[in-house]
Amino acid sequence: MSLGFYVDLARCIGCRTCQVACKDRRDLQQAGPRPRRVDTYECGTYPEVGLFHLTLSCNHCENPACVEGCPTGAMHKTDDGTVVYDSDKCVMCRNCMLMCPYGAPQHDEENNAIAKCDACKALRDAGHNPVCVDACPMRAIEFGDMDELRAAHPDAVNELPCMPDASITGPNVLLRASDAALRDDFHEVVL
Repeated sequence: MSLGFYVDLARCIGCRTCQVACKDRRDLQQAGPRPRRVDTYECGTYPEVGLFHLTLSCNHCENPACVEGCPTGAMHKTDDGTVVYDSDKCVMCRNCMLMCPYGAPQHDEENNAIAKCDACKALRDAGHNPVCVDACPMRAIEFGDMDELRAAHPDAVNELPCMPDASITGPNVLLRASDAALRDDFHEVVL
């Protein structure tokens, strides 16, 4: 079994509520790491332009590069398929940050630790959703068993032109791509 996220990019309005809820749950400073992050992209030229928002966290990959690069086992895959971080084993070499093509592990300077999504393991263990799922006002994010998500969303993709090639790590993320998100003439908008 592998757990992962489904994101409906056609529903995402870029409000960043998921990002704020994640940071709040983890008590991270506003200027600090973003374990769940929302980036905005625009594409095309006038009069054929497009805009889309992409919310990503750790993709809990099938072959996580961060785990492969971790010399101590601090970054490891659990029985449910999620990738988690054990600060007690970490030597702060930051190899996980260098290896992950998605930029999921990030340095939390305030706590001198690695911050990354654990799909809200403590909440899930208590029978709740990850905070990003419940925080989204547009209900654009789902979390669950990847086989069930694939069955529920058969047209979803696991990579976009603005993302690394999925064959690198096998990300457990599914995206309902808007037309703009499938274009290859994109650039990130810095807000």
